[in-house]
Amino acid sequence: MEMLLSWLSGISLLLGTAALIVGALGLVRLPNLFSRIHAVGMMDTAGVAFITLGMLIHEGFSLISVKLAVVGVFLFFTSPIATHAVAQVAHRSGFSPVTPVKEPRRAQKAAKKAAAKKSAKKAAAKKAVTDTAAGKKTTDKKTVAKKTAGKKTVGKKTAGKTRAS
Repeated sequence: MEMLLSWLSGISLLLGTAALIVGALGLVRLPNLFSRIHAVGMMDTAGVAFITLGMLIHEGFSLISVKLAVVGVFLFFTSPIATHAVAQVAHRSGFSPVTPVKEPRRAQKAAKKAAAKKSAKKAAAKKAVTDTAAGKKTTDKKTVAKKTAGKKTVGKKTAGKTRAS
């Protein structure tokens, strides 16, 4: 009988230790705060419960086992409550429970092209202002369109439209 109790106690202690190690790995490996809190809270409670159970089995029925049971029940209820309190404070502080998803390469390339176009337009506008200030003649698409609006051309684009006579 003692051999069976010793084996059960050892298995329970090993399970508790394994649960705590898995919780520690989750704390290190998971991507954001809320995932880490969840892993640690769940595995910490399971680990403490298994370790307490292993010590209870090993000790047998005595005053020490009663104290272990009281400590185990206390930890079983307070650990999830503490985890929930930390999660609430983090959420109120502005942490987002969802990690931002990285944009696909197409979206990144499109964003780069749009930024390059915008900067090219700004550079062209800046150049036109400096050329006008220097006294140079500048022509833009609107003035060309106004000048060629009344002319008829065959097969050529005028002001963005092809006209046939």
